[in-house]
Amino acid sequence: MDINKHPTPTDSGLKRRFGDFVSLSEALDYAAQGKSGINFYSAKGVLLESLPYSDLRQQAIHVAKQLLTLGLKKGDRLAIVAESDSDFSRIFFGCQYAGIVPAPMPLPVAFAGKSSYINTLRGMIENSSAKAVIIPQTIQSWTREIIEKFPLLFGGNPAQLKEIKVNSAIELPVIQADDLSYLQFSSGSTRFPMGVAVTQKACLANAHAISYYGLAVKETGDRCVSWLPLYHDMGLVGFFLTPMTCQLTIDLLPTRDFARRPHVWLDLISRNKGTLSYSPSFGYELCTRRMPSSTLELDLSSWRAAGIGGDMIRSHILKQFAEQYQKYGFNSKAFVASYGMAEATLALSFAPLGEGLKTDTIDLPLLETTGIAKPSNDPCVTTRTFTLCGPILPDHEIEIRDENGNILPERRAGSIYVRGPSLMKGYFNKEKETEAVLDKEGWLKTGDLGYILNNEIVIIGREKDLIIINGRNIWPQDLEWAAEHAFNSLRSRDVAVFSVDKNNQETVVALVQCRAIDESERKRLQEDMTSLFRRQNGVEVSVLLVPPHSLPQTSSGKLTRAKARQMLLKGEFGFHF
Repeated sequence: MDINKHPTPTDSGLKRRFGDFVSLSEALDYAAQGKSGINFYSAKGVLLESLPYSDLRQQAIHVAKQLLTLGLKKGDRLAIVAESDSDFSRIFFGCQYAGIVPAPMPLPVAFAGKSSYINTLRGMIENSSAKAVIIPQTIQSWTREIIEKFPLLFGGNPAQLKEIKVNSAIELPVIQADDLSYLQFSSGSTRFPMGVAVTQKACLANAHAISYYGLAVKETGDRCVSWLPLYHDMGLVGFFLTPMTCQLTIDLLPTRDFARRPHVWLDLISRNKGTLSYSPSFGYELCTRRMPSSTLELDLSSWRAAGIGGDMIRSHILKQFAEQYQKYGFNSKAFVASYGMAEATLALSFAPLGEGLKTDTIDLPLLETTGIAKPSNDPCVTTRTFTLCGPILPDHEIEIRDENGNILPERRAGSIYVRGPSLMKGYFNKEKETEAVLDKEGWLKTGDLGYILNNEIVIIGREKDLIIINGRNIWPQDLEWAAEHAFNSLRSRDVAVFSVDKNNQETVVALVQCRAIDESERKRLQEDMTSLFRRQNGVEVSVLLVPPHSLPQTSSGKLTRAKARQMLLKGEFGFHF
């Protein structure tokens, strides 16, 4: 196979279509008529391979016939560890042509160790009832432990799959709108990941909403750049599937190296005149903490939509990023806050383009005790600033409800419910779990808390993370962010706050990743942080120091407080609480 070493052009030469297809394979059939495609870069920003959609289509059809030759049938699941490379692309779209349901699975980058990773991966394979498993060459030595005792038709790496000779009698099935397109495993921040079943129809409805309304993709000139993981909904749907469905070129960097070289992301935007790129807040923070070398010439003036999603939006980090990169042509009005989740394919809302971040600073004690988000600029009142994430996308609906199911008015915080054509079919093979969140009228209980302001969605936290002490609703992010802001030695995701039942009393705990070795310095950090929480948040907190890199994260890089709590109670941090 010849590897093209020239990036595909920005413009496809086709009339722009915005996801108005029956299936992803039909979308690729159309994109293949143009010049755009996917470009794969190394961690240092060197182009490794250019894959025009025309070549991807041809290769994916061949893979589809290989998979069917193996004995896989339409509707069967294929688990694939999602490396950001051309092999993943060919296999994922090969599944689309074969009617096989791919289940992208995480790389080990977000896990504490090999054992934890393999156990999680095996759980995903079991939950999806996969009949084939594909492991990238980077971890092929773990293959036996990953696939052991599973009844598979295939278990190996992409190179081994390529050796399969196609049965010439194989015919591709007809793909319909209601067929499953893929399984998207939830990030697992509060429970073990479950497979979100996404149909062709739901995926394309969301791709249309994102490209036509959310990002308002232009007829010419738009180009995507991403380092986001293809096993997470923001990377897979936002910067792999959606661009293809509207014929956009994509420049991809490997996820596993982003934290070490965040500026390669910005350099690629600069070099290729990228216009559309997203990141959680921590990606912008990494770029802010590590300013580029004086030899790196950046021009970020082409970046018209700098999206934020995947976690609670930290406006102060984004403000700092904008200030530091203004000299490189970055425009703070390019920031686009958004809200979504895998259960809705991806996106549910986008802030208006070209307006930058809009925030709402509210009276925090009043919110905690009454659920009312009242604006405040009183210096004597503890406040909290939230980001507005835009109106719900067209053809979708949103309601904020209280604990009795009553719809709440503007500025009243409650549970967020959504409905629309992008919603999942359900959790794969999990009927009870599906019924718990998706009712017969099509309303999805998101598990998020928020309120509406000027028709825009404001997210304030996760229901399962909420700490209730003496009638107060305390959001763990408030304490975590207060600590990270007050102590220069702390970084994002260094603090995990939750409550535990100790001696029949609810106790708030803060686990803090501490890099200091000196005992007096460690003790001072504990005492100062305890004082900070008491003074600033009005709550008593047991501050416990844990080693660096020991706090658990989901596959998408979010802190998982539920698992941190379990680890504490099991004594996995080296002490018993």
